This record gives sequence, C-alpha cells and structure tokens, in this order.
Amino acid sequence: MLIGFPYEVIVVDDSSTDGTLEIAKNYADVAIRKPREGQTKGLLYGMQLAKFPIIVTIDSDLENDPEFMLAIIKKLNEFNVVVASRTVIPRFSEKLASKTIGKSFGIYDFFSNYRAYKKETISNYKLKGGETFGAELLIIAKKNGFKIGQVLYEPPPRRSKPRIGGTVRANLRILRALLKAYAIYKF
Repeated sequence: MLIGFPYEVIVVDDSSTDGTLEIAKNYADVAIRKPREGQTKGLLYGMQLAKFPIIVTIDSDLENDPEFMLAIIKKLNEFNVVVASRTVIPRFSEKLASKTIGKSFGIYDFFSNYRAYKKETISNYKLKGGETFGAELLIIAKKNGFKIGQVLYEPPPRRSKPRIGGTVRANLRILRALLKAYAIYKF
C-alpha cells in the first residue's frame, strides 16, 4: 500500500495489558509505552514523534482498512486534515456526534480516528479536554483555521468485543467525550 513512499510505523501503547508493546516492537519503527492517559493524548504523542510531513493515524486492531490509506493521503492536496469517515457508524452516540458537531465540521464520522494530517497542523496542539476519543484534535485544527475534509469508506465488520466496552458503556463514554467536545468548541 505504501510501496515507493518513505514511511515509519509508530505504535504508542497507552499502558495496555494485552501485550501490544511486545508485539509492536517486532513490526514498528518506534514502539513506545506511555502512562495511561487515553486515546487522544496517545494519538498526539505519536504524531509529535513522527519525522515525515504526512501523518496517518489508524488503530492497530485493523478495524480500519490500511489499504484505504492512499485515498486519504491524496486528499491532503486539498485539505490540512482528512478524516476517513465510515459509511456505517455503529453506535448511537457516534451517530449523534456526527449529526451534531460533525455536521458543523462537514464530517460524517466525527469520532473516526482514521485520519491524515499535514505535520505542521499539529505543531502547536495543547490538549485540555481530557479523553475525547480524538475529537479535540479536530477541534484544534478547526480553531486554527485548517481545512478539514473527508473521504467516505465502507468499514470492515466490527469485532464482537470492542476495546471501549459493551454497548451501554461505550455509548456513555462517547457521549461524555461529545459533551467535552461541545465545551471545548463553544458553539
């Protein structure tokens, strides 16, 4: 998928207990463990370590198809940040976020962290919202006047036991992140 392009793979393990770091050390150019602070800080931490001018964030569990990477990278010709928006959004809370705050950003899948960034867009990011499942990264980009675009894609089937918990727990955590995003964005 990235044959002919220089790239590096950075894996940030947020102190998980599932052996991620040990496996990542075999495949990644940089594999690092940091204190548990949530996905948003983990994403930013990894992005700040990147040495190339284009950064793609993707979950290591392959719920995002890596084959789609070139499509979002190509859109960086038009935008500073490109979101790979799933055409099927699984959770009620994610659908609500996409119909509200996502709509104001022009993004169908607001909580998708399958994204491409121009490195200069993240140079001055200072997080203040705690865990927002990556939402704050888009908010900061918008507040800094960066152009945000999207590419729609059909996601692979979800696994039976997602990382952030069952349906009720996951929806509550995402709703909490949505409220934080509203507070940060200040509509």
